[in-house]
Amino acid sequence: MIRYFLLGCLGMSLMTGCQQKKSDATTSGDTTATAANPTEETVASVGNPVLLATLPDKYNTPDGLALAPDGTVYLSVPNLADNTYPGVLLKIVGDSVQFVSDLPAQPDTKHACPMDLAFGPDGNLYYAENQYENSKEYKSRLMCISMKGGKAGPIKPVVTGLALGNAVVWKGNTLYLTDSQWDMPTDTTGSAIFRFTLDELTKAASGSPIMLKPKTMDPHVLTTFTTKVNETGLDNGADGMDYDSQGNLYTGSFGDGTLYKVTLKADGTFASKEVLKVNKPNNCVDGLIIDRATNTMYFCNSRDNAIMTINLADGTLNTLAQNGNTDGKDGRLDQPAEVLLKGRRLYISNYDKPEKKFVNRNADEVHTMSYIDLK
Repeated sequence: MIRYFLLGCLGMSLMTGCQQKKSDATTSGDTTATAANPTEETVASVGNPVLLATLPDKYNTPDGLALAPDGTVYLSVPNLADNTYPGVLLKIVGDSVQFVSDLPAQPDTKHACPMDLAFGPDGNLYYAENQYENSKEYKSRLMCISMKGGKAGPIKPVVTGLALGNAVVWKGNTLYLTDSQWDMPTDTTGSAIFRFTLDELTKAASGSPIMLKPKTMDPHVLTTFTTKVNETGLDNGADGMDYDSQGNLYTGSFGDGTLYKVTLKADGTFASKEVLKVNKPNNCVDGLIIDRATNTMYFCNSRDNAIMTINLADGTLNTLAQNGNTDGKDGRLDQPAEVLLKGRRLYISNYDKPEKKFVNRNADEVHTMSYIDLK
């Protein structure tokens, strides 16, 4: 299989000045314990993730990954670790990373914060924004990039009023989107999955965006969730999302690690939901993807610096890869946030923007992508 990234610094013009800077974070080993994070002494290396690319400082938090109809891999970079740089869209072509476009800043926050993204049946690229770190006033949006011939055209908001837009999944002519901070008057640790039809979004792209009603059961809410706040202090809920071979949606809570299965009716509306039973505890769910040929879920446990797998048939949860605190310069995990399957290769975005009680302790000066070739 062709490798879609150069190892180490990339020799493209967009990467001018790319260099690996020595971080002040501890990177001498995976199992060194520190007073700041005493649990790290129990973290052992599992698996063998490999370096895909080292990115320059202007791409400091690689995040969302999407596979285009022509097989090109697209990458969103919100730059939330250092938002003096604008949020951008990149793509992977052959053995190089190429700049695609700057992304429009939200008028009030003055920042563009692209998270997950997915191509729609109309050929356009849709991405969710995370403006929550810039404003708690529901400034996040769902954006549509008009794509023609692999080039980005006009970029317009099609949904406004999100709190923390996160995962985007197209299933037929329906788009599902998670909001990790959709609070309600009686639930301040809420999150939600939203549902939009292609027809609605097409009309919004040519006219005015859909305006959600914060802190309500807006008509576009498919279902909601409540996060149990633990020692991390995080109340972020529904994060990554995908569907299995039977059409069931799955998501998980970033803050407490609970996994959910959402069953849909034939028309794509809500039927039921349940907590997915797994064979051992899990404490964080970030980006995820499902191999529908095997009904295997791959997800990022951002807190534990790990990539996990779940056999959806029996709930068996295993660790595919895990590292202690690293800067990722050699390909090891550095707070993985998103995964993408292309053939038998699993692409991994190392977000590297840790929260309290995470194995990853520092947003260091090395910014990387990794991969794992699956058997």
